[in-house]
Amino acid sequence: MRYLIITSLLLSSALSAAPNLKLNDLDYFETQGLNVTVFADIYPDGHQTGVTVIQHGLRVAANGDIRLEASPGQWSPVPAGGDKNVDREKQIVSQTLAYPDESKNRKGFNPIEYPDLEFTYTVHVSPLEGNSFKISVDLDKPVPQEWLGKIGFNFELFPQHLFGKSWLMDGQQGIFPQQANGPIEKHEGEWLAVPLARGNKLVVAPEEDKQRMTIENAQGELELWDGRANHNNGWYIVRSLIKKGATKNAVEWVVTPNVVKGWKYKPVIQVSQLGYDSEQEKRIVIEQDKTDKKARKLTLYKLTEKGRQKVESGKPEYWGTFLRYNYFVYDFSKVTTPGMYLVEYADNESHSFEISADVYSRHAWQPTLEYYLPVQMCHMRVNEKYRVWHDLCHEDDARMSPVNTNHFDGYISGPSTLTKYKPLEPVPGLNKGGWHDAGDYDLRVESQMTTTWMLAMMIEEFGLDYDATLIDQNKKRVEIHQPDGISDAHQQVEHGLLSVLGAYQSLGRLYRGIITPTIRQYVLLGDAASQSDNIVYEHPSEEVRKLGTYSGVQDDRLVFTEENPDRELRALAGLAAASRVMRDHNPELAKASIEAAENLYVIASKGEKIRAGNKAFALAELALTTGKQGYLDQLIAMEAELIEHIEHSGWAIGRVMPLIKNEGFKARIAEAVAGYQQGVREQSTETPYGVPYKPHIWGAGWGIQAFAVRQYFFHQAWPQHTSIDVYLNALNFILGVHPGENTMSFASGVGSESAVVAYGVNRADWSYIPGGVISGTALIRPDLPELKIWPFFWQQTEYVMGGGATNYMFLVLAAEKTFQ
Repeated sequence: MRYLIITSLLLSSALSAAPNLKLNDLDYFETQGLNVTVFADIYPDGHQTGVTVIQHGLRVAANGDIRLEASPGQWSPVPAGGDKNVDREKQIVSQTLAYPDESKNRKGFNPIEYPDLEFTYTVHVSPLEGNSFKISVDLDKPVPQEWLGKIGFNFELFPQHLFGKSWLMDGQQGIFPQQANGPIEKHEGEWLAVPLARGNKLVVAPEEDKQRMTIENAQGELELWDGRANHNNGWYIVRSLIKKGATKNAVEWVVTPNVVKGWKYKPVIQVSQLGYDSEQEKRIVIEQDKTDKKARKLTLYKLTEKGRQKVESGKPEYWGTFLRYNYFVYDFSKVTTPGMYLVEYADNESHSFEISADVYSRHAWQPTLEYYLPVQMCHMRVNEKYRVWHDLCHEDDARMSPVNTNHFDGYISGPSTLTKYKPLEPVPGLNKGGWHDAGDYDLRVESQMTTTWMLAMMIEEFGLDYDATLIDQNKKRVEIHQPDGISDAHQQVEHGLLSVLGAYQSLGRLYRGIITPTIRQYVLLGDAASQSDNIVYEHPSEEVRKLGTYSGVQDDRLVFTEENPDRELRALAGLAAASRVMRDHNPELAKASIEAAENLYVIASKGEKIRAGNKAFALAELALTTGKQGYLDQLIAMEAELIEHIEHSGWAIGRVMPLIKNEGFKARIAEAVAGYQQGVREQSTETPYGVPYKPHIWGAGWGIQAFAVRQYFFHQAWPQHTSIDVYLNALNFILGVHPGENTMSFASGVGSESAVVAYGVNRADWSYIPGGVISGTALIRPDLPELKIWPFFWQQTEYVMGGGATNYMFLVLAAEKTFQ
């Protein structure tokens, strides 16, 4: 009876005045300063779905949904989405979901184990009085007896905004702690921190007008959990259990975020964190509230020994609307005098930035080569003076993967190992070379060979010859900031080849990847050397026993293989390019590289449904390395395919066009390039950033960089059709001219403000690796650009090999070359 009375009071109070929240054209609830989305996103693993609250421009709560655990993690069961209904007349959004989601119920090494539980439910969200809204859940049937006390509605609060802030709950109070604290108890089979509080009404951050939010449970008790006790990347969780026999309104909450009257999004000044070449086109982008189309005075200052010296002022030009904001652009390309500058606009000021002819020559691409690539090196001990980034690691690489296995990180094996090795048999020759991919230490062939190819291109295109690091392959030792008289780029190319060629020579084919066998190893946040015991697992084969000392611990990484002609074509292109730059540095490795590339091409080119761009890429690199006419003839024979897929093939074949004598072929390819580039120019005008940019969920930084690298090669081959603007604008995008209030450089340690909290191997320390490049600003559907200071968002702040840092490094060198 008590909860029935509370429900009546809550709802009658809520209905006493008109609601502020209204459904907008994008199907979410909106009022000035507050948005509520309902299952607009599709990424629960990344805390990005369910009922979500955006308060004063910041996403503060998300993942409001039925879950089977108090504190679920990345591989916990999630429901499958069903029909979504938006009732504009009644102002209700309803989402139907069901357990289990069989699409995620993989076998093999996948740790998701879906229980024998099937039920369907519908989450309803509707506005109430003022800024309040109601969340209710209807079940198709009552929760089974054995699941009572386990199934509940979870609503997650983003931690970083709340550290040190207060909470209140029914006479209890406290502070949201910086780290998860005990006491710890066993809860439904898992060790969790005891809830911070239990009660009917929670007040979040009562001291902050822009953050205060009240959550009331009309059906019973709320629990406030700290989800970081069992998952480092967890959030604070507000939860209520579903009661026995409940179906209609099994969950009924009223949520009231506070809104500051008259609040508007503060104008954001977006300008490169590093700066601009004196002769470069320079544009400042201003981002303003969707209701604010007023241009204010912008002032550019040069910094002098006496302080600020005004250079010019004016009003930026209105560009239009993009995502949820209004944009303005101010061109200051005429300013060419070397110096340090900053911008003032609407009582805000930017960071300082440089204008000079050598802005890209130091502190720009160097951190990637000096820090990031050495730190990511596998099978090495990496030292930096007093610091050890990681000890010698993965000396026990690797055992052959099991057959018919679906690994939790996406590696799949079929009925055969595709090699002479039996499942789980040690494979020699894999404990050398390679770079740890992303934040999880695995070696993917595409990341290894893309990195190798990019380094080779930087050597060829820009004459990259820079030595700041000692790399000793014999002693497996790296010393950062200790030159050894050898080009670091050549040594890094060699390191990539040692991994891929070593595996090729042992397996007789390329590997798909090398990765840990257990989830406990995979989630390691610490020294790579501690991921295994570095001793090969004991195996009964006498031949293998002769190779050294063996361990009884099955912690060795697994090597997966596959039959994937497209991936093989891309990899062999990297081998061919690496062979060219290694001829003087390591002739033996260069010879082995091109031999492997040519052998792989014979097999891969016979694959069915090969993508034209991949085949063209392979043929172009083989032709450049060997000079064989046969490869050029095959390219010419692909003319129709090349033209049909010119966006994927044109950039790859541009460098071999001078070797081709067929003028008709060259003319028709050029015509196709001209048409494609016209489309690129049109797409670039669709955003205020001058680059084609259509965000999905993940940060688009890597994709924009990869696109810009291809544009560079288009421009080198067809400058009459291709502008330099796109790849220079892409570089500016990475360096801070991108959507959202967080305008930091995606390149860690580069520029005035950069990503110094990132999803790298040291993320648990809220730290970074200089020269690593994060994925960048993500899209919170349907229209919120977001880049939070949080080390556990792989979709925003992760580093990767192949698609991140080396692409960025290439673009900086390209910009430097452009203005030489």
